[in-house]
Amino acid sequence: MTAPSLFDLPSLSRRSLLRAGAVAASAATLGGVIPSVLAAPAPAALKPIRLAWNTGAVCGAPIVVAQKNGFFAKHGLDVEYVNFAGSTEQLLEAIATGKADAGHGMALRWLKPLEQGFDVKIATGVHGGCMRLLTPKAGGVTDIKQLRGKVVGISDLASPAKHFFSILLAKDGIDPNTEVEWRVYPGDLLGVAVDKGEAQAIAHWDPVAYQFLKSGNLVEIASNLSGEYANRVCCVVGVRNTLLRDDKPAVQALVRALIEAQDYSAHNPAEAAKAYQEYAPKASLEDLTAQLSSHTHHHHPQGNDIRREVAQYAEALKSVKVFKPTTDTAKFAERVTTDVLG
Repeated sequence: MTAPSLFDLPSLSRRSLLRAGAVAASAATLGGVIPSVLAAPAPAALKPIRLAWNTGAVCGAPIVVAQKNGFFAKHGLDVEYVNFAGSTEQLLEAIATGKADAGHGMALRWLKPLEQGFDVKIATGVHGGCMRLLTPKAGGVTDIKQLRGKVVGISDLASPAKHFFSILLAKDGIDPNTEVEWRVYPGDLLGVAVDKGEAQAIAHWDPVAYQFLKSGNLVEIASNLSGEYANRVCCVVGVRNTLLRDDKPAVQALVRALIEAQDYSAHNPAEAAKAYQEYAPKASLEDLTAQLSSHTHHHHPQGNDIRREVAQYAEALKSVKVFKPTTDTAKFAERVTTDVLG
C-alpha cells in the first residue's frame, strides 16, 4: 500500500505540518533559535523614582501601601524611598536639585518656603487631618477662644501646627502674634511642658500628638479638621519641575499610584497600619489604625481643587503675618501647583 502524500491528508493536518516545517526551516536559518515573534514579550522596564518622606509620620502610611500592594509597579514605577527628616528648605532643595524626584510633606510647612521660589510644584494633596491642639483635662481650657494670654507649646516657630492654630485663633478674634505666647520644646517633651504647668496647651501632629491624647491627661479642643477645615488638605506631594517638564507621564503615574493607595488606606486603615508598622515598631496596630482612621485619606485634591486650597491657605497665612500682605495668593497658588492629570 502506498503511503499517503502530504496533500492527501486532511487540510488541518496539512496546515499544521506546513507551519511546523516553516518554523523548523526558520530555526535552522537562525542557527536553531526560535524567532522572537514566538517568544513571550519582555516586560517593560519600570521607571525609577526617588520619593522623599519622613518615615516617622504615620500619615505617610499610604506610601508604604503603594509599594507593598503593587500600586507603584502597576503604574510602571520603581520607587526608591528617601527617608528625610531635615528642614523643609533642605527637602525642597533636595527635590529641586534632583537628589529626589518628589517629596511628601505638610502643606503649611511647605508654603512659606515655596513663596521664596524653589523649583518645585505641588502635584496633588493626599489627605487631611493629623494636627491636634491639646489641653490638660484639669486646666480649665476647653475652647480655643480661652487661649488669649496663655502659653502654647510647639516644636518650632515654623511649625505647621503653629501656623494652623494661629489661623483658628485669628478667626476667633485673637491676635496669635501678640495675645498668645508660643514656646518651643522638643516635640516628644511637649507633654512634660504641660505637666509642669509651663504651657496651657500644645499644638503638634501625629503620631506624637496622638500618644499625648491617649495618655488620658489631655483632651483635644481643636484639630486641622475643625469647622470649615473638615475637607481641607493637610499633606501634599511635590515634584521637581525638571521631571515634570521632561517626563510628565512619570509624574502622572506617581500621582495615580499614590491616589489609589490613599483610597485603599481610607477604606482599609487596619491593612494600611499593618503595612506601615515596620516604621513604627513601638506603636500598636490598634493605635496606628485609630490614627489613620481619624485622617481623611479619601481627600486628595488635584488640579483646580488643590490650587484653590493652596490659595485659601496662603490668604489665611497673610492674616497671621506668615505671608507678606502684598502676596497675590491666586498667582502664588498658580505658580506652585500643577494640574498633572488634567
